[in-house]
Amino acid sequence: MTARVRFGRAYLGDRAAVHGGALSLLFDEILGRFANHGREGARTARLQVDYRQVVPLDRDLDVEAWVSDQRGRKLTIAGRLANGGHTLAEAEALFVVLHKGQP
Repeated sequence: MTARVRFGRAYLGDRAAVHGGALSLLFDEILGRFANHGREGARTARLQVDYRQVVPLDRDLDVEAWVSDQRGRKLTIAGRLANGGHTLAEAEALFVVLHKGQP
């Protein structure tokens, strides 16, 4: 899955960079949507974000997500945020697929 994202001034952290919490939220949302696509439902069990470079404001950035492992109801999804091919942040999340009818 690929997407494009742009962070405005509402996501300003320190020194004209995107706040790290906004990046965690981005990955939880993108990886979670990917985990739930075509499934009954899945919930985040673990999310790890590795911040590689400062993420600039007001610039189109590329996000990608892919399944890196699946074992039974456990689904691991990885993701990457990039600017012109340069990795800004990476994430890996473990999702647990819910039983049918489970909220």
